[in-house]
Amino acid sequence: MAVVGVTLLVAYFGAAYLAYWVLASLWAARPDPATMLLVVAVTALVFGTLSYAFGTRRLLSNLNATYLPPERASRLYDRIEEFAAEMDIDVPDVYVGAMAAPNAFGGVRSGAVVLDRSLFRFLTTEELDAILAHELAHLESHDGLVQTLAFSLGQTVAGVLSVALFPVALFATGLAKAWAWLAGRPEGWAETPFGRFRAAVDGVTVVVLVVLTLAVRAHSRNREFAADDRAAELTGRPLALASALRKIQRATEPGWGVLSPLYVHSDDENPIAEWFSTHPSLDDRIERLRERAAERGVRVPVE
Repeated sequence: MAVVGVTLLVAYFGAAYLAYWVLASLWAARPDPATMLLVVAVTALVFGTLSYAFGTRRLLSNLNATYLPPERASRLYDRIEEFAAEMDIDVPDVYVGAMAAPNAFGGVRSGAVVLDRSLFRFLTTEELDAILAHELAHLESHDGLVQTLAFSLGQTVAGVLSVALFPVALFATGLAKAWAWLAGRPEGWAETPFGRFRAAVDGVTVVVLVVLTLAVRAHSRNREFAADDRAAELTGRPLALASALRKIQRATEPGWGVLSPLYVHSDDENPIAEWFSTHPSLDDRIERLRERAAERGVRVPVE
């Protein structure tokens, strides 16, 4: 067991030194900091944009969404054209899909809004207008693309940090496994002091990724409030959007949305889940819209 432990120690030390030598060589040949940051940023933006483009196709395919031509929904497109003209954006395509829960999202590609078929059944015309205005607000702000790029940048930063710490992780693993074999407990290498140090090294990358994720999620929740405000401004009816959100909430209790960062959905009451949620709670959004209506002098009915 001592021989195996020493062998593992030498092997891991050799691998760690090789990894360090490669990284040191790359660091010595690095360009100036500004160029290096530019390369990292461009890489993240390129991969984020590609993920956004291909993710949109996959999303529409998964939802079995079909294009709704203007001649089949002239009134809907007329209203969208009015909103688009006021926002100074291109008129988006409208897709209708069969979702697991009544829902709507926008911000995919250069301009598309996807609506669940059930929304046409239980939303009034004013409520549907408010939902459309909300989704067009996401298109106006390019929220979907921004969220995807931010997530891609966070992954890039975490990946760079993971690569930088790779030699340290190898070194710590070698010490932990050698210690465990010399102690006669090879299966317990993770419980040794060096094994715990290796876990701490891995934890650094995880913590950085979690912090960046929390920041992106917080920004996403703020954008939801901003889109609500924009929709209320466009329609002049904050209560219409509040009513639409309440109907969606009562129609179903969908789980955490994973297909799009722009879903309208209800959130878990678990505080930790709220930190990672892309949306604020529907109750908070509805109460905020009711306050906006009261500020306009609109009589707000008691729920």
